[in-house]
Amino acid sequence: MRRFAFAFAVLAATWTQPAAAQQYPWQHLPPTPVLPTPAHAGIAAVNGIRLWYAVYGHGDPVILVHGGLANSDYWGRQIPVLAQRYQVIVLDSRGHGRSTRTAAPIGYDAMASDVLALMDTLHVGRAALVGWSDGAIIGLDIAIHHPERLTRLFAFAANSDPSGVKDVDKSPVFTAYISRAAGEYAKFSPTPTQFKAFLDDISRMWASEPHFTAAELRGITVPTWIVDADHDEAIKRENTDYMASLIPGAGELILPGVSHFAFLQDPAMFNAALLRFLGRD
Repeated sequence: MRRFAFAFAVLAATWTQPAAAQQYPWQHLPPTPVLPTPAHAGIAAVNGIRLWYAVYGHGDPVILVHGGLANSDYWGRQIPVLAQRYQVIVLDSRGHGRSTRTAAPIGYDAMASDVLALMDTLHVGRAALVGWSDGAIIGLDIAIHHPERLTRLFAFAANSDPSGVKDVDKSPVFTAYISRAAGEYAKFSPTPTQFKAFLDDISRMWASEPHFTAAELRGITVPTWIVDADHDEAIKRENTDYMASLIPGAGELILPGVSHFAFLQDPAMFNAALLRFLGRD
């Protein structure tokens, strides 16, 4: 395992102020960004659902997969930067955002299958995948079972099994996130009144999945960075270390001064890490 250290000139300008006079980035949930206008957007009929997606820019394909309860808008601070160099593909996972779901329980294998089906629909043979939380777990699922479809994997805030998750009920930031997710679900979803059933389904998945074995993690051949934040409200640091120690050649990066929502709290730092990773030979 390689550990990469990044030096950033400015982590956050407000950090120079006395602690009592300001709120640290990890203590705040910034507003959800607005998606830029895509080059193309549509609905893909895959695996019995209608999967919403959008495409930006040109170049080697990079797929961004959001976290649980969220939607593609959360990548609004990353898309304009990445689209200058890459073809960026975003999607709303099944049941999330603008996408539909079936009566079957939502699970990581099913969502990973949806990503692969969308790649087939868009005629994308291989792509880099950037995942946040559930999106990072989806990326790990694909890296384990379909490594031929990925060029590399940036897995931010993933866990290898449910024991790697903290009690998020104790986090005001995560509580605010769930409340926001309810409003966004009502705004975007084809079933706007069903958030409680959707939340119950996702909560069941969080409590029971994933279960990546040590052998599966050791078998990953896709170039991978395991990334997390030093103030992550949801993921236990020892689980991050565990995954990075097992995946051959994996880099481990801990972003300072941010939390489970680092891509919103300090997008400049997050984007610099992304560009560094995607640009590596």
